[in-house]
Amino acid sequence: MPEQSPIPGEVLDRISIARQPIVNAERLVLAYELFNRSAVASGHSQASDVALALHAVAQSAAPFSTGLHDVFIHSVHNGLAGPQWDFLTPSKTVIEISPAPQHAADFINAQVPALQALKARGFRLAFKHSVIAPVYKPWQSLADFVKINASNTDPSQFKPLVSAARSRTSASLIAEKVENADQFDGMRGLGVEEFQGYWFSIPETVQSNVLTPAQATAIQLFNLVTAEAAIEDVETVLKKDAALGVSLLRIINAAASGMRQKVTSLRQAIMLLGYGRLVRWAAMLLTNTHDHVNVQGTAAVVRGRMMELLAQNSMDSEESGAAFLVGLLSQIDVLLGQPMADLVQQLALDDTVSHALLTGEGKFGAMLALVCACESDDEAAFSAAFSRLPFSLRQINMAHMEALVWADSLAA
Repeated sequence: MPEQSPIPGEVLDRISIARQPIVNAERLVLAYELFNRSAVASGHSQASDVALALHAVAQSAAPFSTGLHDVFIHSVHNGLAGPQWDFLTPSKTVIEISPAPQHAADFINAQVPALQALKARGFRLAFKHSVIAPVYKPWQSLADFVKINASNTDPSQFKPLVSAARSRTSASLIAEKVENADQFDGMRGLGVEEFQGYWFSIPETVQSNVLTPAQATAIQLFNLVTAEAAIEDVETVLKKDAALGVSLLRIINAAASGMRQKVTSLRQAIMLLGYGRLVRWAAMLLTNTHDHVNVQGTAAVVRGRMMELLAQNSMDSEESGAAFLVGLLSQIDVLLGQPMADLVQQLALDDTVSHALLTGEGKFGAMLALVCACESDDEAAFSAAFSRLPFSLRQINMAHMEALVWADSLAA
């Protein structure tokens, strides 16, 4: 970065960046919204928070987007013409615009040139549903997305809001702040196809489902490699499920790309990779049971990798591996549709891992609370988790971003 950068590097010790998924009705990730989440909410204006977030992304060498998803970034009005947009790829970036102060017509008209300039560069624009009001007519033709707040809106107003948004803009509609099934069903019933909110990042309890053959095989594989069974037994399990075997071989080949000897068979891959790393990939198969990116599966991978990276600051390799498993398996009950207690009994897990998954306590439980807090903009939850652990905000920020990029690279 240039020496005269207006944002000092030490500021990264006071800032952390998170993302929240925007999904479709099947909970497949379509985009992410980035936001700043600091342990101390005061001391930063919204404009400086935007600049700091972009600076952190650029300085970390770990951008949030790998081309798989769009990124939504909020901007205050006086930041619309700022230089921070030079850091981002216009075709993958959506800029969120707040309503005008007091919905003043003069202010709305004054922002049009800056909004048009961003559109001309290839950025897309998102607005709150207040943009459908007549006073915002100058902005309506510029809207690519309109976000309808499902929590702060009376359900009886869902239909007129959706109808007005469609008649006055050509924008795609996103139901945001979705916190329960009624809000989701109400919006989906009106044809809204994109959703955002705690109901997706913190899913409700689901009824138990029968495991698919692939899931049952993945559990068997996990238990075998954890118990250090004979290679012949592990290979036999993989050969019984062609899709699972091919999937694991693909992951192993990617992980072993730095090896001089090319991996050409399951048996050879198992020998080259070793059980210590193989158990992690077997666990990952339990969280990756869909052909597309699933919000819970992605979050589980991010949690595992972030916990591992944080653990490496103060723990040995064995404990770091345990931290990975805690994060990765933290949503296994949602993904497989079974109670966590039942699944823990099926998996050959270390006692510290089982304890963290079942109670959320212990050193791994505290780390899990921290990485879960990074999935939302809940300042109180993050501050509480942050205060319990010895990590700096810089360590948390870098671990989070590296985990996000790592998870995206696996889905590529």
